[in-house]
Amino acid sequence: MKNRRHAIALFSGGLDSMLAIKLMTEQGIKVTAINMNIGFGSRTDVSETMKRRAELAGAEFKIIDVRDDYIKKVLFNPKYGYGKHFNPCIDCHGFMFRVAREYFEELDADFMVTGEVLGQRPMSQRAEALDLVKELALDEDDLILRPMCAKNMPITKPEREGWVDREKLLKISGRSREVQLQLASDFGWEDFQSPGGGCLLTDINFTKKMREFIEHNDLQVEDIDVLKNGRHLRLPDGSKLVIGRDQAENELLENAINDKYLRIKVDEIPGPFALLSVEANENDINLSAQIVLTFTKTDPQNEYDVHVGDKIIKATPLPKREDAHKYFVI
Repeated sequence: MKNRRHAIALFSGGLDSMLAIKLMTEQGIKVTAINMNIGFGSRTDVSETMKRRAELAGAEFKIIDVRDDYIKKVLFNPKYGYGKHFNPCIDCHGFMFRVAREYFEELDADFMVTGEVLGQRPMSQRAEALDLVKELALDEDDLILRPMCAKNMPITKPEREGWVDREKLLKISGRSREVQLQLASDFGWEDFQSPGGGCLLTDINFTKKMREFIEHNDLQVEDIDVLKNGRHLRLPDGSKLVIGRDQAENELLENAINDKYLRIKVDEIPGPFALLSVEANENDINLSAQIVLTFTKTDPQNEYDVHVGDKIIKATPLPKREDAHKYFVI
């Protein structure tokens, strides 16, 4: 018989998942915090922040890249539909638990925990929704434990078997954060993610960009980082133009590896990096050069060299920046 039980925690970096881990580690349970990278989290790399927060709660940390499977198996055909925008939360959570279950043998794990709170989110954390997640997770062995609201829910195998002391678990419900914030204060934590700041699929502007994109292209993993960054424009003959809004986005777009796009750069003038659909015709290529120039400090009366793929286009900026706005996706 094992002397010390081991739990896998689905970890978002948020306060609830940190507290769920802490409730386990305070009982002497080893925890591995797994962050499932579905591709639609932060616009920037927050892996070091996630690792720091997991360790603060007492867990080891692991990232699993599930982007390809998530796109193919969950995003476009969720059994239980979407939330307000493009967020298939019930199917997403069930998928994550199934993936975590596949790591039990490798990690010598016994059960799974999550920071979900009964009634906190209207779509995915209703009692009925949590039952659906359990069904999708194929949790026939009853190994999913939700420490934050466990006393509101039927007892699970980790509790029945004495691996976890149910009396030390919580009974939080609803949308108030009062209990969580008090616990964070008690533990001396100041580094945690604000609620609702996680998945881009719940962001109205991002989901508009994504819906517009999939009207014209099949979504692949390499498209996600492009969708996360820049101004997105659809040109008259159907080409997509993406223009960085600042130095950070310029670098992210410049480092993107995606054969759907030509790269656009203006010589000797500070300005944005941009991407243009590789199948763009001459009209869209010329217009893209003008639009990119419009977002630089240039003289509308002068002509400039703009690199579009392996071509050099001589172009002048549009008369004013607002002339480009009619092409904006959002």
